[in-house]
Amino acid sequence: MRRISKDGMAEDNVASIPDQHGETTAEARAVAVAATIARKAVEQADHAMRNWTDPTPGPIHIGSPEHLRMFSNMLLQTHNPYKPAVIDWPQLAPDALRRVTSLPIWDIAVQTEGRASVRVHAFAGTVRDPLLRSALEMDGDEEARHKVVLSKLVQAYGIPLEPEPAYPVPADPEWGWLATGYSECIDSFAAFGLFAAAKQSGFFPEALVETFEPVIQEEGRHILFFVNWAAWYRRSLPWWRRPFYTLKVWRVWVHLIRERIGIAKGIDTGDSVQDANFPMNASGALTESLTPGALIDLCLVENERRMAGYDARLLRPDFVPRIARLVRRFVK
Repeated sequence: MRRISKDGMAEDNVASIPDQHGETTAEARAVAVAATIARKAVEQADHAMRNWTDPTPGPIHIGSPEHLRMFSNMLLQTHNPYKPAVIDWPQLAPDALRRVTSLPIWDIAVQTEGRASVRVHAFAGTVRDPLLRSALEMDGDEEARHKVVLSKLVQAYGIPLEPEPAYPVPADPEWGWLATGYSECIDSFAAFGLFAAAKQSGFFPEALVETFEPVIQEEGRHILFFVNWAAWYRRSLPWWRRPFYTLKVWRVWVHLIRERIGIAKGIDTGDSVQDANFPMNASGALTESLTPGALIDLCLVENERRMAGYDARLLRPDFVPRIARLVRRFVK
């Protein structure tokens, strides 16, 4: 039998698969070939999700139609077509299951993804450019898929959830999109480090880490798409509209900062508090062995690693990493 190794190289002289009588069966060979093809398809989709370069040579002017095409195609062409309904959630040992089910994040995580999907789709409905609208719809669909993944996870491990609230369509779709995008820039940066910490410490078993990994990488794609959209959109506006847009962005940031300060003080700031609670609720359980400085370093390293495979001409999310580096100077 001819087998394909993990690195994609063909291996010859591999023993055939015997049946119970010691004879090779066509059925056993077919099962083995199908399993190999399925595994290679998963590996190829995962690699394509993490590595993408636009074939157009030369520099790209930020704010140009070429820039719009590039960051839209990045999101569309790196889509991983996995289906949450067929994810084979690994069985967990009792102690690992206890750690996973004890995390106070699952309600918040499900609700955050559900709210994000509604907001992104609402904004997509206001966009005229067909390519950009397709990319935004893909973004919203992936947020909805994250919600399904999380729902399947809690179902597989018997984690009880509170009834989901309604997710109203925002009165200002652009505000909802901006709040979602910038909130994800904050939360994804933290989640990259927290997920790596959980993996390194063994808090999450390796099998569960590998199963959940695509969701974390997709969030990296989302914030990469968002920051490029934000730069493109601002430069595409007439000069007289840019101050109003900049003011709206600053209002969004003030809203997000006040939201997180309220959480730190234990103040309920409303339904949207769920968006900010996810990394804060997870951090205490996942980083007991890390100092604050080590956690910041890990977040910075993971952020760089997850963005490294995409076209270098695309802008990277840099505001939160810059703040993190500034804070790191004062943290021993």
